[in-house]
Amino acid sequence: MKKAQSWRVVLGAGGGLLLSLAGSVGAAPNEQFIPFPNFRVGPLAGIGLGVTGGQLDYMTMINERDGGINGVKITWEECEFEYKVDRGLECYERLKRKGPTGASLINPLNTGVTYALTERTVVDKIPMITMGQARSDTADGRVFPYIFPLITSYWSGDTTMIRFIGQREGGMDKLKGKKIAFVYHGSPFGRESLPIFDTLSKKHGFELIPIEVAPPGTEQQAQWLQIRQHKPDWVIMRTLGVMTPGALKAAQKVGYPADRIVGMWWATAEDEVGAAGEAARGYIGNNFIPVGSSYPVLQELIKRYYSGGKKGYLDDVKRVGGVSYNAGVVQAILNLEGIRVAQRKYGKRPLTGEQVRWGLENIVMDDKRIKQLGAVGLIQPMKTSCFDHEGGGATKYQQWDGGKWVVISDWIQPDRALVRKLVEESAAKYAKEKNITPRDCSKES
Repeated sequence: MKKAQSWRVVLGAGGGLLLSLAGSVGAAPNEQFIPFPNFRVGPLAGIGLGVTGGQLDYMTMINERDGGINGVKITWEECEFEYKVDRGLECYERLKRKGPTGASLINPLNTGVTYALTERTVVDKIPMITMGQARSDTADGRVFPYIFPLITSYWSGDTTMIRFIGQREGGMDKLKGKKIAFVYHGSPFGRESLPIFDTLSKKHGFELIPIEVAPPGTEQQAQWLQIRQHKPDWVIMRTLGVMTPGALKAAQKVGYPADRIVGMWWATAEDEVGAAGEAARGYIGNNFIPVGSSYPVLQELIKRYYSGGKKGYLDDVKRVGGVSYNAGVVQAILNLEGIRVAQRKYGKRPLTGEQVRWGLENIVMDDKRIKQLGAVGLIQPMKTSCFDHEGGGATKYQQWDGGKWVVISDWIQPDRALVRKLVEESAAKYAKEKNITPRDCSKES
């Protein structure tokens, strides 16, 4: 198929970065440039392949079907960083000034990179989209004007996990006296949830058993022997890549039932869960973007790019409708929606990152708009503002039947009051440390 204009940076056989042409990203006055760091090789390739494919398929469709956004073509340059922080930062620095107006936004897809770019993006005036990842306190747009944890954050998702477990136990009051183990990736990504799980354990009266696993996490025998010793009622997993099947297989060896394990969204990639074989059957995961390919927008992508033997940007059409691919599509929808909203204020032309920031801060995903996008049921209603850069917060739960995910819940709302309290406390602390004067949202328009 005809690809949208873009340069691609790929990893060569010797590990070096190679530049390959898939069109051209020039400084044409009618192009909106988006840098595209990704990780389609390495231990997290199962996630990266799907997320990248979903984003690129959707942006290609918007260019080919609609001629871009109000006539402004979307261009991008890929940069493979293998989920490594240093390479992710290199990608950002090399790509941030490209295009006629510079980078319009950035999707780091890595908590470590996000932490490292927190101050840089403010100086560079480039909004950073951290959908379902990185710092949860960045939902406070008064302190973090250029960071957008759109749809949901880790902390919001964490509260829905406790609410889901409470439902399974027969009510939140039944959590008192229970034991919940938290198996997490030994990185900023994994440790992000420690504060809120600690707070939730005090609020609901359950015992929290935190268990860290050093990356990459292929060997977890010692950790799961701890779990066998403690005999928790539930296990929550914050895992990535090969750590996920490693955990499920280790759980099976010590006799811990998969249907008492709840994994967060990055621990639900089909490649990794499937690699656990029968050890994964019954495993439960939460997700802020449902699985499945019946949504109109996905049906259109399949028809355009995966029928008749075409492959689009994916190596396997079976990834369409999966956890990571759907996340990529929704990521692209929100990226472009932010640009589209900004055009209403600044004109139908290429916009700067600062202008796109305003658009991202004024997204309204109501039922009407979601239907127009062909994403009913795929995207939850949400609204961003100067005050709230998250906008949503709900998640659904799904269970692995041995070959695929099956949705087993409706949207479960987060504990908004608790999450917002922690967000504001953490953001205020950050503002004090960095000598930041929070914005007055009443003056924003």
